[in-house]
Amino acid sequence: MEDGGRKGSSSPLLESSSVSPPAAGSASSIQTLGNIIVSIVGTGVLGLPFAFKIAGWLAGSVGVMIAGASTYYCMLILVQCRDQLASQEESADVKTYGDLGSKCMGKAGRYLTEFLVTISQCGGAVAYLVFIGQNLASIFKGHGLTFASFIFLLVPLEIALSWISTLSALAPFSIFADVCNVIAMGFVVKEDIQQALGGQFSFSDRKAFSPNIGGLPFAGGMAVFCFEGFGMTLALEASMKERRTFQKVLGKALTGIILVYVLFGFFGYMAYGDETKDIITLNLPRAWTTVAVQIGLCLGLAFTFPIMLHPINEILEDQLKRTKCYQKLLGDELTCSKRKIGNCAVYVLRSAVVLGLGALASCVPGFGTFVSLVGSTVCALLSFVLPASFHLLLLGPSLRLWQKALDVCILMCGLLFAVYGTYNAVAGV
Repeated sequence: MEDGGRKGSSSPLLESSSVSPPAAGSASSIQTLGNIIVSIVGTGVLGLPFAFKIAGWLAGSVGVMIAGASTYYCMLILVQCRDQLASQEESADVKTYGDLGSKCMGKAGRYLTEFLVTISQCGGAVAYLVFIGQNLASIFKGHGLTFASFIFLLVPLEIALSWISTLSALAPFSIFADVCNVIAMGFVVKEDIQQALGGQFSFSDRKAFSPNIGGLPFAGGMAVFCFEGFGMTLALEASMKERRTFQKVLGKALTGIILVYVLFGFFGYMAYGDETKDIITLNLPRAWTTVAVQIGLCLGLAFTFPIMLHPINEILEDQLKRTKCYQKLLGDELTCSKRKIGNCAVYVLRSAVVLGLGALASCVPGFGTFVSLVGSTVCALLSFVLPASFHLLLLGPSLRLWQKALDVCILMCGLLFAVYGTYNAVAGV
């Protein structure tokens, strides 16, 4: 049954390559489903009710569904591009997004892709710090500490955590953060139900469409940001034991995620209306349960912050080790003392990254505005523009007319969305 769609008259969304993909991994379909959910769902979901407030509940729902469907299609064509390269070159070693960019556009493609991945990860890391700072400032209001103060108090801890060489030691905290996300979502839904039963809001007071058209791309940027983890597509597919089932597993995961996003954004907006804040946990009533959820989220994100920095550190450290100064410092013979010097240089670089991101986070005017800006720019380019461009470059002549038209539409809409969405985010719609 799993391969029936490939042989029947009703062709799947993307036709499979005639050449077998690279060697399979060991992850089962259930494990891959979980990995996809963990990779995509993040703190951005807690800003969705605010996006629905800006765009309207109906416009927000449609926007989330369009963003999710487009992400699904682009993740599939990214895998198809990798398989096409494998069919053309048996020795093609395409493991990362940067490798694919290099094969499609040469060095410029690799630099552009890795630059966007780096900026995207930096954006996610800054969003973590902003989220933590705003929640702690809300919890300890009146103690004389500002939002920026909490961020800089956090920096020494993040520097120390960034020096940990093994990510496996931090993995439990990532799961802890996801659990706190689920609990926070449950609290918002519970509060909405309580208000509905108490008759404290009227459905007619909640707008379906925003009268301000500029609010649509602003909310769209937040929706795109919520589908983070696009750069993990190739790794997720490669990890599967039965890789031909990736399309089906991905479809199930994204369908569930889209449904949860729409319901959560809708319920959150219905609960608080025009009072909805850019982080929905800030709307929750002050009680020990609310404080516990907020602190749990902050702790989880604080310990998963280094995981967000990992791709950034890999790229920057690779560039550092290629510099003449670094190579001259270590010399040809790697002694114990030189190894320590090399490690110190790496630690200094990682510390500088954390300090820089902390300084940037302290200047961010608000979580919603920043998330929309990141989603409108680098996330849109990574998730839509580059995959469509690679697909047209590699498979253009063999694509059907509707596939070419769809790729061109995604490419142009992605570019226009990035420009217009950025303008609205900066303007502070």
